[in-house]
Amino acid sequence: MRLIESFKDKKFILFNIFLTLYVGINLLGGERGIFSYFEKKKIYENLLIEEASLDKKLINLKHKIKLITNNDLDYLDMLYREKLKFGTKDDILIKLR
Repeated sequence: MRLIESFKDKKFILFNIFLTLYVGINLLGGERGIFSYFEKKKIYENLLIEEASLDKKLINLKHKIKLITNNDLDYLDMLYREKLKFGTKDDILIKLR
């Protein structure tokens, strides 16, 4: 009985202890905690790097499309020879692979 009476006397202190533990645990863990923040920050940085890489590829593809639509003969000749493995009698072909 003395234990129950002492809990009744100190319930404000116990309430504060449990509330502090609850807030502390959720501050560190959980979906919106510090650990989750750093994981999401790392994912965000990786996505920024991937976006920069895709932007470079997009610029390269736009340049190639522009060359094709403008009928750039040098680029078309290079594509023709590369894709169709075509060469003239005067060409010397060196197989690298």
